Amino acid sequence: MANDMFLIFNNGLRMPTLGIGTWQAPDDEIEFALDLALEIGYRHIDTAPVYRNEKAIGRVLKKWLASGKIKREELFITTKLPPPANNPAYVEPTIKNSLADLQLDYVDLYLIHVPFGVFMENDDFKRDANGLLEIDSSTDHIAIWKKMEHLVALGLTKSIGLSNFNQEQIRRILNNCTIRPANLQIEHHIYLQQPNLIKFCETEGVTVTAYAPLGSRGVASLNKMVGVERDLPDLLDVPLVKEIAKNYGKTPAQVLIRWILDCGLATIPKSTNRERLRQNFNVFDFALTAEEIKKLKSLDANIRICDFQFFPGVERHPEFPFDV
Repeated sequence: MANDMFLIFNNGLRMPTLGIGTWQAPDDEIEFALDLALEIGYRHIDTAPVYRNEKAIGRVLKKWLASGKIKREELFITTKLPPPANNPAYVEPTIKNSLADLQLDYVDLYLIHVPFGVFMENDDFKRDANGLLEIDSSTDHIAIWKKMEHLVALGLTKSIGLSNFNQEQIRRILNNCTIRPANLQIEHHIYLQQPNLIKFCETEGVTVTAYAPLGSRGVASLNKMVGVERDLPDLLDVPLVKEIAKNYGKTPAQVLIRWILDCGLATIPKSTNRERLRQNFNVFDFALTAEEIKKLKSLDANIRICDFQFFPGVERHPEFPFDV
């Protein structure tokens, strides 16, 4: 890492450490949030086809680029290969669909969103009579990765990487690749730190982006839709976080974001709230002490919030990356 504002990839390209996540944001909200985020100074935008808002993001990007207020090379756009496209034949047409929706010629980072494959039916994930997702157990990471590498050769993406992959799955890619993964995106916050996975990536020169840095309690509503009730922790209400925030005159969210940056990772907090967008970006004027970082690391409780229970049955896939 060159500094706390950029991560340097193994291919020499750089990614802003702080971006804006767009998961669970409907079109009107995301257009409002992105307009404001770009005004504030955000340049790293994370999306995916399964978020169903790439067209809305594309409208905002087109407007800003056409206005001349921003240049394409100043932006860092990440999108992902969705679960139903985890098939070599679908990789190229899927990124081309995303580029058409985003109104871009290329993205800066293209990730395999999850290591498991599922089937589609009527523009939704296909389900069996019991409501369980019908999984595609033929998922072949190496064959998919070869197609991901081809996207770089075609100029459709600058860098390629992984999301929600475990150490064994990443190693398999590393042992069979021409282009090494530049980035791994995983759930990472004070209650789920995955130190062994982070250390492995550091050793292998794979940068890490933390999603759900503030806990993403919105997962509860997705779980509820499929009949799963879970009490999810409120990371903003953790006493140690609140104490540190008070000492710096910052919000708990700013402390949680700063902790991730101070640990050498990138992060993509999601918000569509005007004031919180500003606060989340205002984290480069302070740094936590080594003792504060250590204390926050001691809170690790291996609590996974985004455990994919909102995709019932997906844990049956042979490449499901973690226990429910």
